Amino acid sequence: MSGIKFNGGINIAIKIPKSKYQETVKFYKEILKLEVTEREINNPTVSRTHEVKFGNNVIWLDCVDNYTHSETWLELKTPNVEEATEYLKSRGIETCDELEEIPKENHWIMDPAGSVFIIGKEDHQDSPE
Repeated sequence: MSGIKFNGGINIAIKIPKSKYQETVKFYKEILKLEVTEREINNPTVSRTHEVKFGNNVIWLDCVDNYTHSETWLELKTPNVEEATEYLKSRGIETCDELEEIPKENHWIMDPAGSVFIIGKEDHQDSPE
């Protein structure tokens, strides 16, 4: 397992309370003047989502009806998700897939400070050159 490798993914999700959602979308679209597009979503915990082009990254503004404060969730990519998950477990980092519905081949983890990461398979185009 010493060959485990992680890379940052392009996706950043900001989970936003419903009471602050419209104001936050307006901030990115009208004040920062970034490209913001509402996308359809079918998720039991996220009621709306907007995609924000953020340089080489994508920020997902997710409206979460039952949140009281915002959270930023990050993406990690790895060539072998299951091997990486076993490696993390061996280091005391358990998955927390109950956080939000995601494809079964991915997993959620948290760092010791509570930051959330999705772990997904690295696509060939995701790999650094």
